[in-house]
Amino acid sequence: MKAAVIHAPHDLRIEEREVPALGPRDVKVRVSRGGICGSDLHYFHHGGFGAVRVKAPMVLGHEVAGEVVEVGAAVTAVRPGQMVAVNPSLPCNACRFCLAGQQQHCLDMRFYGSAMRNPHVDGGFRQMLVCDESQAVPADMPAERAAFAEPLAVCLHAGRQAGALLGARVLVTGAGPIGALLVMVARHAGAAEIVATDLADAPLAISRRIGADHTVNMRDTPDGLAPFTLEKGQFDLAFEASGSGAALAGALAAVRPGGTVVQVGNGVGDTAVTLSTLLAKEITLRGTFRFHAEFALAVRTLASGRFDVSPLLTEVVPLADAVRAFELATDRGRAMKVQIAF
Repeated sequence: MKAAVIHAPHDLRIEEREVPALGPRDVKVRVSRGGICGSDLHYFHHGGFGAVRVKAPMVLGHEVAGEVVEVGAAVTAVRPGQMVAVNPSLPCNACRFCLAGQQQHCLDMRFYGSAMRNPHVDGGFRQMLVCDESQAVPADMPAERAAFAEPLAVCLHAGRQAGALLGARVLVTGAGPIGALLVMVARHAGAAEIVATDLADAPLAISRRIGADHTVNMRDTPDGLAPFTLEKGQFDLAFEASGSGAALAGALAAVRPGGTVVQVGNGVGDTAVTLSTLLAKEITLRGTFRFHAEFALAVRTLASGRFDVSPLLTEVVPLADAVRAFELATDRGRAMKVQIAF
């Protein structure tokens, strides 16, 4: 089979790889679509992010969906011919966090397309994928929609971290794919008002189309959030999806006393937080990391049609042109979500 393999920054190659053997509880999936994520772009441009670096060639990708072509002898959850969304998380289900229902913090996690452990865990940007039965979630929908399950699961988990959104005034900073899906999550959960910010017009236009009431281009209008900082802040909740220190500072200023900021974006470095603002406004600053049970919920939500993610899909690019796909996905003025066809 062919796979998209990262060797070093800007060194992405289409290579031949062997199809792994099928175990009794394994599922063989013919991958159809794979979405390029922000972390994939970090590997492509920088060879990693933070302290995580590619030390050996690694197959990228963790937002994939495809058709089951074969199952192991003990598999009962899926059958050949079914479309599935592939959950990139494979927790051990034995450590203290897994046993406490916090599988996203598993001490022995194997996550597709991740260089966090050595040897690295190959990702899903390959024509044939063999995964554990638990990772293959039946998805009665087209593959291009099913491939949104992973980023939507991230946003559903962030929504759970935020708490009740019914009637809330919500700020979303960073209107990329995650920010856009957070707008959908907040709207579906009953938010009364949603404001989205970004540094580019194109993603903000999509945010308005999918549910944001107002948008602010912070590059063109650096003080665009100033009206929302009056009287100690106007928002009940902020989702910070850009990973930018400046965006986090703006969110803290615009959230009311007793409000909550959920940090969703993961920047390439550390960000300073003004502790006096947290203290004086009694703001709750909460992190959110990956997902677990939310993956199956994301698949059901997408299959139901309640979330129309089609405005987010910019282009589907053949595997042979994977480098062009990554370059397109990098251009936020032209692209929201780029998928690779296998």
